[in-house]
Amino acid sequence: MRRYVLIRTLSILPTLLGLSVAVFVLIRLIPGTIVEQMIGTEGTYSAETTQALRAFFGLDQPVYVQYLRWLGQIARGHFGTSWRTGLPVLDMIWSRLAVTAELTTGAMLVALAVGVPLGILSARRENRPIDHVVRVLSLFSLSIPVFWQATMLILAVSLWLGWAPSVAFVSPLTDLRANLAIVALPSLALGTAVAAVFMRMTRSSLLEVMRQDYVRTARAKGLAERAVVWGHALKNGLIPLITVVGLQVGYLLGGVVVTEEVFTLPGVGRLLLWAVFQRDYPLVQGTILFVALLFMLSNLAVDLVYAWVDPRIHYG
Repeated sequence: MRRYVLIRTLSILPTLLGLSVAVFVLIRLIPGTIVEQMIGTEGTYSAETTQALRAFFGLDQPVYVQYLRWLGQIARGHFGTSWRTGLPVLDMIWSRLAVTAELTTGAMLVALAVGVPLGILSARRENRPIDHVVRVLSLFSLSIPVFWQATMLILAVSLWLGWAPSVAFVSPLTDLRANLAIVALPSLALGTAVAAVFMRMTRSSLLEVMRQDYVRTARAKGLAERAVVWGHALKNGLIPLITVVGLQVGYLLGGVVVTEEVFTLPGVGRLLLWAVFQRDYPLVQGTILFVALLFMLSNLAVDLVYAWVDPRIHYG
């Protein structure tokens, strides 16, 4: 077990290295740099001033020199300094991480609370009308983009309930009730598509387990169907779902970029979007690398949960 954890942890490093190269190159393929942003469309700066600005931000250096310099900062635990604000990138991420963590947790709770029960219900009523209804609803949920659903939710509560979401975020430590009112709609919008994935996975996994011999034996003993599902089938059916949960964390972390912008939440996703618009290379690179690290750690945690759910699993 310890050997497996060590190998899986070390395998994160080459993945992060490859991602750092991709992020560093792709952000520079976007037309325009921070120098052009500062000059604007009028171009009132002289050529000497423009060259001095490029030298100040290090953009006059070859690309590989810029990358190695940034990689050296990462190796020392320093994600760089924002070109726009002059603040350390890691401090800016930490200051907004709580909002993103709350939104991601809320969306995951919505997805689990909706998807898993509907998946169990659909499996227990296979090929019946309720099964078809749930499957069609999940298909619609998977097909609707997050930004469109978020916009429709805002319009729905505004027109039907006469209530508009607050544009000013309130910390749960300041006012828990106001905080929950602000986070509820974004969590619902972000968690609905994931709930559909959980529903389909729970249904298919549970149906497969319920056709196993030991489930037939439990039924032959005269156990009630509820006892068969909850006591024998569900736990083994959860193992594929755990894998999907780990993968969907990455989807949620990507979805917060759009959701936070629509609902004006001051999270990491909105910070990343602002950094891209401002061509703040260190902030973009550091934020993406930090989010990717969180995703990889969540997948590692999922692998370790396997042993708790099913003790028969052994790691080589």
